[in-house]
Amino acid sequence: MRTQLAEKTNQLANLSDDDLVKRLGSHVEAILDLLGVDRRDPNVHETPRRVAAMFLEMFHGLREGAEPQITTFPNDEAYSAMVMERDIPFYSMCAHHLVPFYGHAHIGYIPGKRIVGLSKIPRILEFYAKRPQIQERLTEQVADYLWSKLEPLGVMVVIEARHLCVEMRGVKKPGALTVTSAIRGAFENAKVREEFLGFLSRAQKW
Repeated sequence: MRTQLAEKTNQLANLSDDDLVKRLGSHVEAILDLLGVDRRDPNVHETPRRVAAMFLEMFHGLREGAEPQITTFPNDEAYSAMVMERDIPFYSMCAHHLVPFYGHAHIGYIPGKRIVGLSKIPRILEFYAKRPQIQERLTEQVADYLWSKLEPLGVMVVIEARHLCVEMRGVKKPGALTVTSAIRGAFENAKVREEFLGFLSRAQKW
């Protein structure tokens, strides 16, 4: 089963964006037809193509490979305090219903021998967000990536997000916020963790 899936993934990787849009669009057409939507309506006529193009954009992390390719640098200055990037906006798609969830991530690490450029931290988040995703897994993937690639003294990731599958359907609770966290290394120490959370609370006042 996994071999067949891998072969299919490789085949799709060789298709151009235009070919993928056409193939995805034909499936969107079938969904609209089954729902009884009149595709002759000028507002709907281009919908299959638009939805297909949106899926390519929202799920582009699937086509880039197993993990983001970024460059790390030696920590020549021996910096050993916390590096934190907060309020990083992101959008993703719920793996359960394929509707959006979105919010902000707060990512911190304490360097060991290597550091990463600040612009790359949002890039890591973006890579894992651009696929059918669940918030808990997204949080762990970002933490695991930094932990394995940088070998830092500690990593902490907190993600706050609103889920349209909660707001639009089911319990229908607009404004509900889901918070997840992942902790590695030094951040398991309460004092270090409190420093991270302190930066977040002060951020609301800046």
